Amino acid sequence: MKQALLSPRVRQYWRQEIRPILVMALVLFSIRSSLADWNDVPTGSMKPTILEGDRVFVNKLAYDLKVPFTTWHLAEWGNPQRGDIVVFYSPKDETRLVKRVVGLPGDVIELRDEQLIINGKPVEYAPAGTGVAEQLSADEQLQSQFATEQLPTHTHAVMAIPSLPAKRTFGPVQVPAGQYFMMGDNRDNSFDSRFFGTVQRKRIVGKATDVVLSLDKTEGWLPRAGRFFKPLDAAGAN
Repeated sequence: MKQALLSPRVRQYWRQEIRPILVMALVLFSIRSSLADWNDVPTGSMKPTILEGDRVFVNKLAYDLKVPFTTWHLAEWGNPQRGDIVVFYSPKDETRLVKRVVGLPGDVIELRDEQLIINGKPVEYAPAGTGVAEQLSADEQLQSQFATEQLPTHTHAVMAIPSLPAKRTFGPVQVPAGQYFMMGDNRDNSFDSRFFGTVQRKRIVGKATDVVLSLDKTEGWLPRAGRFFKPLDAAGAN
């Protein structure tokens, strides 16, 4: 009866125009849900590696294959490694966050006066490269301290803001099986596992690998052309 209420012209428009578009949209959104995605970054919790206004590419096949639009795993072929930047759903409020993996299942993580300690061994730090802060504002450069954190098998830039109240001492805590400890590279201005706890493996969406594009909100959303298509670890290290 419903079909009889539709005119032949409407039915033809549905078949030739609307239905193909809907099918194509479903295919595209399925690909985005299961294979690759992007994530806009609104905060500075991952500075100097990721800036506000960066859009990062998320490889959803880095570790596993999921059923589209769900967190159900069809297959797994790898796990996040220490130093990986990952996108995950916050265990506090389901917000999608971007952080760095610093603790693997079974690790004991501790922070003492900004010094990261993994399994009882202090992580070493080195001076940051001269260009690591060049895309931050002049005020941020003056107020912040920068270093190169030498995680086992991975080196990356971190920053601290001594003037801010922050959780600079934490733990020790042991990471449960199947979970990960996440931290922002902007150690004094990051809401991470120090506050909401470890993150279950199933909450991890994928691995963030590159800056796709970047817009500077402090300059009227002008593009930061030098950050386009730049690998993340190169984006925050010079």
